Amino acid sequence: MSETARHTISLKIPDMHCAGCGRRIESALKPVDGTAADAINPASREARIEYADADALHAAVDALSGAGFAPATEKRTVSIEGMHCASCVHRIEQELDRLSQVVEASVNLASNRATVELLEGSEIAPVLEAIRRAGYEASADRDQGDSARRREAEERTSLKRRLLLAAVLTIPVFTIEMGGHFIPGFAAWLDETVGRGLLRWISMLLATGVQFGPGLVFYRFGGPALLRLSPDMNSLVMLGSSAAWGYSVVATVVPGLLPAGTANVYFEASSVIITLILLGRWLEAIARGRTSSAIRGLMELAPDTALVERDGEPVEVALAELEPGDIVHVRPGAKVPVDGSVVSGSSWVDESMISGEPDPVEKGEGDEVVGGTLNQTGAFRMKAEATGGDTVLAQIINLVEQAQGNRLPVQALVDRVVKYFVPAVMSVALVTLLAWLVLGPEPALSLALVNAVAVLIIACPCAMGLATPVSIMVGTGRAANSGVLFRRGDALQRLRDVGL
Repeated sequence: MSETARHTISLKIPDMHCAGCGRRIESALKPVDGTAADAINPASREARIEYADADALHAAVDALSGAGFAPATEKRTVSIEGMHCASCVHRIEQELDRLSQVVEASVNLASNRATVELLEGSEIAPVLEAIRRAGYEASADRDQGDSARRREAEERTSLKRRLLLAAVLTIPVFTIEMGGHFIPGFAAWLDETVGRGLLRWISMLLATGVQFGPGLVFYRFGGPALLRLSPDMNSLVMLGSSAAWGYSVVATVVPGLLPAGTANVYFEASSVIITLILLGRWLEAIARGRTSSAIRGLMELAPDTALVERDGEPVEVALAELEPGDIVHVRPGAKVPVDGSVVSGSSWVDESMISGEPDPVEKGEGDEVVGGTLNQTGAFRMKAEATGGDTVLAQIINLVEQAQGNRLPVQALVDRVVKYFVPAVMSVALVTLLAWLVLGPEPALSLALVNAVAVLIIACPCAMGLATPVSIMVGTGRAANSGVLFRRGDALQRLRDVGL
């Protein structure tokens, strides 16, 4: 190992059972540059490794896995706020891939979550810090039920509020500038009644409210992304709307600075751009909320409380407080709270949510029951054996969520395209601006600005970056409503080849 290696990590290796395993682990690490086996302990099944950087550790993990000693990992989910396009996904994944403890990271734009596979025992804090360093808010998921729904609702409310404010300010600006195209004589009437000069100032004040009110979000995310030389959709909207707004302000306040005949205003363009993008994001947030309904439906199969035996008497407690070994009373018509086995009593239980069979199943002493199923006519006592995330229902929910978050093979191609899309659009916009300035007719400056802004605005990478993850969410969600569960997202893509 080179002298640059100065980091140490203890890897848990479940498949290391003896000293021979330890020697094979050392042999596997020898060819890996920048790493060295510091201490191998077969008794604790741990290997302490020195490494130079994240790339060296990742290479060591790959070498160990190839030798049959894959380090233990754990998957954590992180909620992310502020993502708007596939460029955001790429930037976050780049930051996460630089972390030594991250084995694999997958960011889902549609669900606003990242699934991170960490070396077992790693802290989640560096992951959150890396996402924040990329310019986004992040929090580790603990309760993915109520808190996630509340966060989604708050996002929709915030987007709706910004959209309404932008629309209220934009409609008068649009009417002033474009009303004459729809109503003959309207522009002349406005000029005579109010005056063209005053109308420009009114439009400027309203457009400024849109630009730095509802439109401030594009500066918040697009500006830092541009400074990091990794522009995204926010950067395109920020540049396009700012160019139209800034040029119009100069034409209104100090028109003498512009060549004769070019002091035109485009306040309606900057305001309409921001309003329409906000409308699209609000509709996108609504669509995301609807695709999560299948997961919420599965979560609602479990009751909120259970009757647990305490000192010989049934006491109602929150479902989260149940522990393996608790004796639970299940009354007629009640849902079975957790997985377990019947210790006394008998009944018929509707297990259609698990088996798909409509007929109830008879349950007696010693029979297993599954949380989320519906008790019919009888009453029984059961012993809780699996609670929380260990229940069958929780595992089903987890599988569906993982399938929704999985990356399909086709998405890898999309991600590669999106990575270079925004810089390419900005380059085309610059070429358009210069071409119209040099070759275009008069007023060349105005025409060059309008066409360059048009290139920036219409080239939205969101459709490409969002189409695949939303399709996965919609497909797996509708399938879950029909009783079909996908364990992996790529099963959807492979399903197209199935013949009926």
